[in-house]
Amino acid sequence: MFKKQTWIKILVAFIVIVVLGMIGALIYIRGHYKIQNVYVEGNVHYTEEEIRDIVMNGALGDNSLYLSMKYKNKGVDNIPFVDVMDVSILSPDTIKITVYEKALAGYVTYLDTLFYFDKDGYVVESSSVKTVGVPQITGLHFDRVILGEPLPVENKEIFNTILDITKLLNKYELMADKIYFQSSNKITIYFGDVKVALGDEPQWLEDKVMRLPTFLKELVGKSGTLQMEAYEEANGKYSFKPDT
Repeated sequence: MFKKQTWIKILVAFIVIVVLGMIGALIYIRGHYKIQNVYVEGNVHYTEEEIRDIVMNGALGDNSLYLSMKYKNKGVDNIPFVDVMDVSILSPDTIKITVYEKALAGYVTYLDTLFYFDKDGYVVESSSVKTVGVPQITGLHFDRVILGEPLPVENKEIFNTILDITKLLNKYELMADKIYFQSSNKITIYFGDVKVALGDEPQWLEDKVMRLPTFLKELVGKSGTLQMEAYEEANGKYSFKPDT
């Protein structure tokens, strides 16, 4: 009986020590890792304040250690345009939130809604708000749009062309409003009131796009069509036809 009571006392004492140790550790973690400074990078569609509000919610939303474990290269659900968010600890009271947004090639409009799709043509998000930097794609023919499924267009290769164009626009720091594909595969890019007719010469696509920053500077305030259908390798000169 004596030995049994002794073991019970030892067990109770051990449990008390463990519990007190855990409480002490939690108090230390809550105080030592309390967030005072937050840095956000990679965000385009959301402001820094919006990202902080999304990440730093809940009972331990102000604890850097907890957030670093919760968001370690973790995919996120129910946040449009965001694929993954990562929280790293710069110091116990300072974190950096890195936002990895979904790669968007463009968007189409259908039933008064904007549907954004990726490089493979899969519809990844729908919205009523236009996202800056993502061009509208027109001239595609489809009879339905379903989230998570590819746009049902006849020519699947069109998405490779869209991706090539958007990559070139980003490379030369150009922001297009709209890219129009004619049934003849001719391409027209809209920059405000200036339309750039690129024609259907994919082999000269980059040569044409790389000249656009200079041309567009000269056409500020004008309205019309820059006719670049035929590539002139010798001098790269093109004509501009003003709107009448």
